[in-house]
Amino acid sequence: MRYRLAKAAGNLEGQPMFKVLAKVQELERAGRDVVHFEIGDPDFDTPPNIVAAAVTALQRGETHYTGSMGLRELREAICWTTEKTRGFRPSLEQVLVTPSANIIIYYAIRCLVNPGDEVIVPDPGFPSYYGAIRFCDAVPVTVPLREENEFRMDPDDVRARITDRTRLIILNSPHNPTGSVMTAAEIDEIAAIAEEYDLFLYSDEVYARMIFEDETYFRSPSSRDRCRERTIVANGFSKAFAMTGWRLGVAIGPEDVIEKMGLLLQTTSSCVSPFVQRAGIEAITGDQSEVLKMMKQYRHRRDVLVERLNAVPGITCLTPGGAFYAFPNITGTGLSSEEFSDLMLDKGGVALLPGTNFGPSGKGFVRLCYAVSLERIEEGVARIAATLKGER
Repeated sequence: MRYRLAKAAGNLEGQPMFKVLAKVQELERAGRDVVHFEIGDPDFDTPPNIVAAAVTALQRGETHYTGSMGLRELREAICWTTEKTRGFRPSLEQVLVTPSANIIIYYAIRCLVNPGDEVIVPDPGFPSYYGAIRFCDAVPVTVPLREENEFRMDPDDVRARITDRTRLIILNSPHNPTGSVMTAAEIDEIAAIAEEYDLFLYSDEVYARMIFEDETYFRSPSSRDRCRERTIVANGFSKAFAMTGWRLGVAIGPEDVIEKMGLLLQTTSSCVSPFVQRAGIEAITGDQSEVLKMMKQYRHRRDVLVERLNAVPGITCLTPGGAFYAFPNITGTGLSSEEFSDLMLDKGGVALLPGTNFGPSGKGFVRLCYAVSLERIEEGVARIAATLKGER
């Protein structure tokens, strides 16, 4: 046997948050109490009306194959909510229902990017961007997100990294891992750059409903071309609707691109379960009161977490504008991101992620997800402070 695994398999890295989660669960099985700041999984249950829609669909017998592009009713609901929130109504042929939003990254890169092409990505950024790019034998070109710019992607930095090999720009606002929210002007300028250089633009809008200062502040680059020419919008149900385990996402893009992404979905997973899609319809069109309560809670948790972190000697933390992550600077502790994270888990019983898990520009930072109760936030930061003092 000349080789055991394909070259692409050697490029697979996975998601660091799940590796930490696995370690934490081992510690918990051994009796350790650990505060979970490591993974972006809401601690809320899926709202009852959404669950009921899925149960009703199951009872109706919606347990069989369905069209690989998605239920027409869900795609129509996506068209409706897109018009309501982004100012344009896509055609049904522009909408693809997917088994999670995460996999859209792979679908888009696989269908648009050739080996050796370059993809511009934020640094720090969601690890799946890097993993999918490298798996497809393409080249990630990083744009550093700087603390002094509140971790917003600077259009000038994007322009400076474009070459004749650039194929795709990935944009993420609100942003994982920093919680930053780009301004409308910044997003419009990056969309204009993509148009100027005839590039595709992937807009990861998974946290679009999670903007805490002003919901009207949200801006999508899709308003420029209405996803007809170059923009692919990726969205999902996991975060805003507390549906992480349902694995439901949606992509909106140019019809020819969506058609090929749909064929790739058909090839790899056939279709999304119809009862899960019925839950998605209810999530979009049904009662939003539970969702609004969750957003209110997240904002309060954010405020408490940031205040408490800034009271710990050696730590400073900007107030994130969206998502449910804080990205504090820990250089004042004298520890590296990795040393800080290891110390907190081993001695403090606090699970969080080093900023370098998200790219080189995460050096000197850590990520905390505040999708946990206020009591656990208070306990977690108290443990962090005590551990740094050598009291744990």
